[in-house]
Amino acid sequence: MKTNTKLAVPLKKNVWSKLAGLILPILIIGCTGQAPLSLETESFKLGLDGQGKVVELVDQIKSNNYSFSGEGDRPILSIQVNGALVQPATCNYDPERKTLTLTYPENDIVAKVTTQFKTGYLTFELTSVTHEDKIELVQWGPFETTIKETIGETVGVVRNSDFAIGIQALNIRTLGGVPENTDDSTPSYDIFGTTSLVDVSDSLNILYRGHTAQPKDYGSSLQAYTRNRTKDRVVATMNHEKYIAPAYKDEGIIGSKIALFGCLPEDVLNTIEAIELEEGLPHPMLDGVWGKRAPKASSSYLIQDFTAETVDQAIALTKKAGLKYLYHPGPFENWGHFDLKKDAFPENWDSMKACVLKAEKEGIAMGVHTLSNFITTNDPYVSPIPDDRLAKVGISSLSQSIDQDAKDIEIDDPTYFNQMKNNNLHAAVIGKEIIRYESVSEQAPWKLLNCERGAFGTSKLAHEKGAGIAKLADHGYKTFLTNTALSIEMASTIADLFNQTGLKQISFDGLEGNNSTGMGAYGKQLFVNEWYSKLNPDIKNNYIMDASNTEHYFWHMFTRMNWGEPWYAGFRESQTAYRLLNQDYFRRNYIPGMLGWFSMHENTSLEDIEWMLARSAGFDAGYALVTSAELISKNGFGDQILEKIKQWEKARMSKVFSKDQKKRMEDIGNEFTLESSSEDSWDLIPYEVYRFEHKFKVRQPGEPIWSSFDLNNTNTKQPLQFILSAKGNTVNHITVEINGFKKNSLEVTLQPGQYLKYNGGKEAVLYSKTWNRIRSIPMDAGQWTINKGDNTLQVDCQFHGTEEASLKLELKTAGHPEEVAAKQS
Repeated sequence: MKTNTKLAVPLKKNVWSKLAGLILPILIIGCTGQAPLSLETESFKLGLDGQGKVVELVDQIKSNNYSFSGEGDRPILSIQVNGALVQPATCNYDPERKTLTLTYPENDIVAKVTTQFKTGYLTFELTSVTHEDKIELVQWGPFETTIKETIGETVGVVRNSDFAIGIQALNIRTLGGVPENTDDSTPSYDIFGTTSLVDVSDSLNILYRGHTAQPKDYGSSLQAYTRNRTKDRVVATMNHEKYIAPAYKDEGIIGSKIALFGCLPEDVLNTIEAIELEEGLPHPMLDGVWGKRAPKASSSYLIQDFTAETVDQAIALTKKAGLKYLYHPGPFENWGHFDLKKDAFPENWDSMKACVLKAEKEGIAMGVHTLSNFITTNDPYVSPIPDDRLAKVGISSLSQSIDQDAKDIEIDDPTYFNQMKNNNLHAAVIGKEIIRYESVSEQAPWKLLNCERGAFGTSKLAHEKGAGIAKLADHGYKTFLTNTALSIEMASTIADLFNQTGLKQISFDGLEGNNSTGMGAYGKQLFVNEWYSKLNPDIKNNYIMDASNTEHYFWHMFTRMNWGEPWYAGFRESQTAYRLLNQDYFRRNYIPGMLGWFSMHENTSLEDIEWMLARSAGFDAGYALVTSAELISKNGFGDQILEKIKQWEKARMSKVFSKDQKKRMEDIGNEFTLESSSEDSWDLIPYEVYRFEHKFKVRQPGEPIWSSFDLNNTNTKQPLQFILSAKGNTVNHITVEINGFKKNSLEVTLQPGQYLKYNGGKEAVLYSKTWNRIRSIPMDAGQWTINKGDNTLQVDCQFHGTEEASLKLELKTAGHPEEVAAKQS
């Protein structure tokens, strides 16, 4: 039997047009539990056998069945009872009601799943089940495929060059993946494989964040689940082996719902956008475009620690850099109520609003950095009266009454108090008092030892025997955390902050802190969903949001991720491999690219900045640059750096670079400069860069101490450009002989931290360690000209000292300028 089913709710016209011709109204072929069942769209077919097992995942266009047919069962829906997954014994389909009936006779359970046939996808919803109280969770799939080329573990899409298959959770309590961890936190995996990158090893361990889609030896699998949360559970979370996950009242397993689709790889985003619109999922816009497609989604931004008094300076700096977003790294006096620092923002949120309005007049949006549900110990949720909703690891009772000065406190059960792997504040709460304890006795009677009473500004109080005492959950940042109700309240407060001030960019750093709810991924998604749902429309459709980690349903809310920190090494070295591998993750999961945070210092070079900007252009990935007006003024190239940022960002956002150029710029070994030739055109100039080091040597009398370096110049014959620096000790009497004939003497004394820079022409310039000009040195460009092809340099100098002394040489030649221009609209 075949029927046609039309959409219940029309899609937006632009999404219809994107899908037109790709997917037509849906066909279903019904059957009894003993015969095959096919559920079809124009491009995709799902086949089930009489036991509800998936036997077909078919590309209808090329008639390829991607369902893995090896050993193992792969039911469309399993249930978990007493810790064991149970598969259906029979599957029957009612074509009139469009309902699957699945039976689990060993537990006397019958489940009904309603199917819907939408343009481009199928939906499956658990609409009824018997003995619901027996069921701990329901699991969709695994839908096992032979596709292994690209696995989008977060978005839930697997694809090869011909076809893509995807799963989407259609409500917030349907979680992507399988319940691998008892607390429903999302695991990560290092899996050996290959990437799309040109500058990393062809084969290496790849970090997969989550398992809504998961790589398998045979290909891949797709899965989702919903947990019954009507009962308290003891779980392992946040380095606690035992942690109480309180019961949580939601709609339960009834209503657990997914979408499945199959399409051409280039139509994945069209399909997901249609699902978002049709199924009422979050669908944030940015500058009038869906966030996952919006050009502004990968906008770069400056991070500046401004105040109400210095905001004009910060805005001017951002505008000079040609950027549209200004971000404050830490404006808060406390986390919890999110009051702003009084000395920086005297009128609290009103002061921030005034800053935002000033920025908006200059075409700049503002953002702030948060630590999600972290609560500082100075917040009113903690002091003077602790909020009952502070997250608790677990509870016990007082074995004896105590007065307000007792130092050793006897408790009935130490289970939740002596887990020390993540016990940063050593804090517990009794009624309205927080106490801190140094340790727990090693045997009964169990005592909290050497206690600090009335900690964090709470009051010292007497407590009766039998009173409850709870271990408070905390974080290594010396903060407390939240239960679910307090998480939701804090998220709502952050939404109020945005609504009242007009802020439009945020990072939910520390989002994993919501594991304190005991609900892992669900707790995190509830937090961000509360923020999202409470936003005013003008903010909701114009924000940029990232976070410390991702989840499947959360994918619909966040704009991008911006991982990579500058604190661990030099400008080019800090987390470089991590930043590159993130680009592969973003590509796998249809996430706009970002390179992470970089920190500009007073000695940051123009070359380092352009190295980063070329990577930004290559990956079409934005970045954050931590800086300040003071740093810019101290750096001798400060203004030039801002101009370079402006030109590179304008060119990148104008989509001027070719695929070949971008591929070359992905390689961190390749260097470029970008020179503006007109308002909307530029010259991209590639450099061949060579780095050598002439080290101090002790040789026998008469033996040469110069160093010889071979240089193969792939560019045309030209003067050699260079940056020289001294390491360890001062050097002078520098000589460079080119090809055994042209001997050049540089009459300069070069101290550690200084630079001698030559870009061709009639002079080289000696710079201080902050790139401020000291003096110039006359140069003869002809004497520094090297040939195309092989060249030999002999370098010598006088070292003033002998310990770890060397002369470092960064040499370069320029390639042919490549003209790029913005397309005229």
